Amino acid sequence: MSEKVKVKIARNVIHLPAIALRGLVVFPNNVVHFEVGRSKSIAAIEAAMHSNSSVFLVAQREMDVEDPGLRDLYAYGVIAEIKQVLRVSDELVKVLVEGKTRARLVELVDGEKYLQATVRPVPVRGIGADKRTQTEALVRSLKECFEHYLSYSPQISKDVVYNIVTSTSPLYLSEYMPANLLLKYEDKQAILNESTLLGRLEKLLTLLRQECQVLEIERDLDDKVNAQMDKGQREYYLREQMHIISEELGDAEDTRAEAEEYRKKIEALKLDSESSEKLLKECDRLSRMQGNSAESGVIRSYLDACLALPWHITTEDNLDQAHARKVLDRQHYGLQKVKERILELLAVRKLNTDVKGQILCLVGPPGVGKTSIAHSVAECMGRKFARMSLGGVHDEAEIRGHRRTYIGAMPGRIISAITTAKSSNPVILLDEIDKLAGDYKGDPSSALLEVLDPEQNCTFKDNYLDIPFDLSEVLFITTANDASTIPGPLYDRMDVIELPSYTRTEKFNIAKRHLLPKQLKNNGLEGRVTLTSSALYEIIDGYTREAGVRNLERTITSVLRKCAQRIAAGEKDKISVSASTVKALLGPEKVKPTFISRKDSVGIANGLAWTSVGGEMLPVEVAVIPGGSGKIEITGSLGDVMKESAKLAISYARVHGEEYGITEDSLKNVDIHIHAPEGAVPKDGPSAGVTLTTALISALSGIPVRHDLAMTGEITLHGNVLAIGGLKEKSMAAFREGISTVLIPKDNESDLFEVDAEVKQKVHFIPVDHLSQVLKQALLMPGHSSSRGTHTVPQATSLIANDKTAKEPATVM
Repeated sequence: MSEKVKVKIARNVIHLPAIALRGLVVFPNNVVHFEVGRSKSIAAIEAAMHSNSSVFLVAQREMDVEDPGLRDLYAYGVIAEIKQVLRVSDELVKVLVEGKTRARLVELVDGEKYLQATVRPVPVRGIGADKRTQTEALVRSLKECFEHYLSYSPQISKDVVYNIVTSTSPLYLSEYMPANLLLKYEDKQAILNESTLLGRLEKLLTLLRQECQVLEIERDLDDKVNAQMDKGQREYYLREQMHIISEELGDAEDTRAEAEEYRKKIEALKLDSESSEKLLKECDRLSRMQGNSAESGVIRSYLDACLALPWHITTEDNLDQAHARKVLDRQHYGLQKVKERILELLAVRKLNTDVKGQILCLVGPPGVGKTSIAHSVAECMGRKFARMSLGGVHDEAEIRGHRRTYIGAMPGRIISAITTAKSSNPVILLDEIDKLAGDYKGDPSSALLEVLDPEQNCTFKDNYLDIPFDLSEVLFITTANDASTIPGPLYDRMDVIELPSYTRTEKFNIAKRHLLPKQLKNNGLEGRVTLTSSALYEIIDGYTREAGVRNLERTITSVLRKCAQRIAAGEKDKISVSASTVKALLGPEKVKPTFISRKDSVGIANGLAWTSVGGEMLPVEVAVIPGGSGKIEITGSLGDVMKESAKLAISYARVHGEEYGITEDSLKNVDIHIHAPEGAVPKDGPSAGVTLTTALISALSGIPVRHDLAMTGEITLHGNVLAIGGLKEKSMAAFREGISTVLIPKDNESDLFEVDAEVKQKVHFIPVDHLSQVLKQALLMPGHSSSRGTHTVPQATSLIANDKTAKEPATVM
């Protein structure tokens, strides 16, 4: 630049070339070097060098402004003298300047080549005599704070430290310290803007203390980070050493790779955050363990059990009514009411896919098909099937699992069944739920309350897994022989479906359609052995006595085995089994006639009883012993309720005896013995009241009782007949024994709807509501005769096993 720039000074105002600094504040009496890259700033330096080397340096408010104006610059800057200029390139110049005087920017002219500033020197006002003590205190505080600052910033040069520590000039410290300390340029500008020395010292002290606090926090954070890094590096180093040592010893198991594999599987399951976090923590524990440690094996077993569960795996339900009916009819004969109830269940699920909480309970005697019905339901719906037997379970941990703190801990039976089914919506059969037991280890029936409650089982927690699993999609089916032994709260959660005993005709069809083909195939006799209808009826009538068909199947199998032996010995190629052949193969008939009154007799009445394996006949005998003193003897393992019914019968006989020719004297001079045969079998219940009364009146009056008639009903003191339970099972027993007429309480007339149609065709039911009606029907009064005379009732089968000691206790309901 050839032209010279003259610096004009008028009225204490100076016109100088100006340079706008970005992120830099220059103080008087300080030497600073910086780089200049903007064309106007380079031009300003050249203009200053051609004049008196003075230039006005002022900081920008915003660093990203490329062409600043007056509003973009701070009001205060420094008049500086250029000491040295070094041109690095055409676009970059290095400058060394020394600050001379603090000045205020009055006007700024944006020329074509550089900024021209009009400034007024504004030196800092001094300190009065009254402020010297305060100033001295501020200087000392500044130096103390600076020493504290040095402990956090050791990178400050020794020259700067020396100049600050040795200086006693407040003005020098107020300019030298901010210029050489690592403060933000906004804070440095705030100190430069301060016009009084005392104010500048106070502001500098405040900023220095704030900076010390920030540096202290930064150092604490650095220390923590470094400590964590050191710990992590140390653990990594030790773990690597352990790994190498294990490899050298030949027993290395890379638990880290194993844990990572588990982690990938867990993340792929997409469980809820709580469950995922718990499982991932176990992975972290495994990765830090040695592969052959016992604890690592426990963690592996736990993770394997969790990952084996069918999370989010379901099967699609097949709710087609025609398909379901076809499956049920193919696998089961009869049981129409049970099949209808299952079809209703499927229909509701088809119309409302969100329905949940239907727990079915199949109640019936052994061998009537409860378990196979559950299999059929699973096949109808296309669901997986799992079965768990609850008979004899007495430990709550069997249901909810063991806690992992115990040696040999494992999940409970519910979770195990889910794992076995490999589906989260299977059909699970809880077999023999009425045979649960409880002891000091807990009550398993209480644990099942949560499992079978649709409001709770969506978050079922097994003690072993300790994470929630949704059981709401599971269809639970339970079975029981006796619903009365199921705990009330558990029974209340279930929809009970009763399966009745099979009739003789039903047993024949089941044997012909299902049992015989199955056993022919199992024994390799298909096409080589045939059983005639008479043979099947002979097996049913002469060799089996049960409510279901298990013993029938075993007997058929026994016949086929004997046939197989003859065929294998070469005696015959094909065998046709008839009724006579059955007797030759199995020997004499094993079913003995049931003890009932088979001819019109005095003092014997046929009653009906209910047991958990079906109904049975319960005759009652009464003997009158002359020359007695009115003593009453009751035998036959009768319970307290049945003994009370006997006392009611005696009271009724005393009150109404005259109607049947019984005098008071005849009651006083005789002893009465009441007996219920099969004395080894306990009997109890109120429904033998009408039978006891009829037998007693017959014995005292000498009037015989009809042998083809059975009865049941509870009595009151005034002779009213009250309702009883188990009518369906009792009517089945009467049908099997060839009874033609059954007296039932009038209040039970509606229960006849549940009685099988075949039974209602063969048996005549007469509802009664008073003992007088019972006696009128049962006693053969003079001038009347039995419809069958003294003809003996044909022998029929009974549902009770031949072994008396194995009989279920009879409940005369």
